Amino acid sequence: MLTKERLQNFETGLNPLAPQSSPIPCEIMGYGEISTVLKIDNDSDLAAKRMPMFSSISAADEYAGNYQSYCNRLREAGLNVPEDTTISVNGHGGITVLYILQKQLPPERFCHKLIHSEAPDYISGMVHLIVKEIEKVWTYNAEHEPNLKLAIDGQLSNWVLLESGELLFIDTSTPLMHEAGREVLDPELLIQSAPSFLRWLIRWQFLDDVMSRYYDRRLVYTDLIANLYKEQQPELVTPWIEIINAETGNRMESLDKKQIESYYKEDKVIWSLFLGLRRLDRFIKTKLLGQRYEFVLPGKIKR
Repeated sequence: MLTKERLQNFETGLNPLAPQSSPIPCEIMGYGEISTVLKIDNDSDLAAKRMPMFSSISAADEYAGNYQSYCNRLREAGLNVPEDTTISVNGHGGITVLYILQKQLPPERFCHKLIHSEAPDYISGMVHLIVKEIEKVWTYNAEHEPNLKLAIDGQLSNWVLLESGELLFIDTSTPLMHEAGREVLDPELLIQSAPSFLRWLIRWQFLDDVMSRYYDRRLVYTDLIANLYKEQQPELVTPWIEIINAETGNRMESLDKKQIESYYKEDKVIWSLFLGLRRLDRFIKTKLLGQRYEFVLPGKIKR
């Protein structure tokens, strides 16, 4: 059981450069742009999303409140969201670290893995289910606009299809939603993981795109299908385009394969460059300036 005291002890002893060597054991389950998903203290029930991006407890508490509102509204829209809770602890150097604790789900049932293991008919049925869930968000938005509007990151790795047939949406840690026409989430929080020397450029050139793309139905589906290139399953692209175009009807402009290919190539370059620059930032802070780097990044540290 991951109590607040246990999480505080874990955070106090955590070395972000080598998290597996921390006094309290942990296992890296996944990486996000602003979080790392950890299995802490051999807890097989909870996945802990670590978010070291808050300057105060009040800022973390405000984010946690928005997060809970986002989850509740997704549930109101009819999506299945895993059981969850949040805990804030004291980080190093005066920061506050928010942990989002979510029920662990079978790793082999994540949809980006199922496309490698299941038969074509099963995969086709899975896509229909995902589209059905995504469309619930736009139905909810139509019923609540202009007072409320939800965004959703529908990429393949954010869905888990259990053997029971229940489909769950798990990527709830970035609570993007509009209330009375205004974005609830402070956009500055999304660039805390970026290199400090590049934040002005990201704020200028990319932040609006990141904040708005998941409110655009067509871009959500474009991003979903683009995952197939990342997963080295390009033969599924055309069938998925046909399924989604048929399912969404006249509610959006039809998806186009060339546009999706272009989107994937551009997105891959941007995020590869971003990760490379984060690693450079980590090197500068830890090796040259002797400072602590709070985010856990993919890849081994070069000694």
